Amino acid sequence: MKLNYKIQGNGQPILFLHGMFGSLDNLNMLAKEFVLNFQTIQVDLRNHGLSPWSNEMNYEVMAEDVATLCQHLQLKNLIVVGHSMGGKVAMQLMQIIPDIIEKVVVIDIAPVKYVKSPNLNVIEALKQCDLQQVTDKKHIMDIMKQQGIDLATSYFLLKSFKDGHWLFNSRIIVKQYSDLCDWHSNGEPCKKPILFIRGENSTYITDEYVNTIMAQFPNAKIVTVAGAGHNVHAEKTEQVLEILHDFIMN
Repeated sequence: MKLNYKIQGNGQPILFLHGMFGSLDNLNMLAKEFVLNFQTIQVDLRNHGLSPWSNEMNYEVMAEDVATLCQHLQLKNLIVVGHSMGGKVAMQLMQIIPDIIEKVVVIDIAPVKYVKSPNLNVIEALKQCDLQQVTDKKHIMDIMKQQGIDLATSYFLLKSFKDGHWLFNSRIIVKQYSDLCDWHSNGEPCKKPILFIRGENSTYITDEYVNTIMAQFPNAKIVTVAGAGHNVHAEKTEQVLEILHDFIMN
């Protein structure tokens, strides 16, 4: 699958992978800070943004999509930064194209299967939007409110609703959601440098996952950003940029 992407700057490449329901612009607050000294590549993952839609959606196929793009662009010494779903794609990439990857940054997601995902109310809201054939944002907001979804999440989702439809493939995301909560390791520990950035108030990288992370990535470093939730890069951009610069430059 040929993914939509935006490429800027020159130098060592940094690949930015967004989270579920997002698009390549979601990590723009990070990418724009590196464009003067690096080549930045922002990608729409399958079923998101302007990339093609598919009935198949799991981390294996999403990583293959990105690997194909990396090979097309002839990338080497690659740094990958992924948030949430994009973080799992980044970790999957380390299993299939390790030779071209130098470092990886995973923002607020762990290499585990999530049984009770915080996104379940969003999934239910998307189901209701589909069943009720919703075409206007006010109706969507009403459904989001009924499902107990906070305003920040609702506004984030509505950024991807234009001309009466979602820009992401809501039906397939709902249908394949269990696969997107899952994780499969190839069983071989990856010793490449990898940084996990977690929000202090997030439930995606709890202390109980630390041993699992270290078993799969023995050289992992975990940094906690105080006062931040799952969208730590948006909530505490300056702190995250400082952490990124330190990891990438050293």
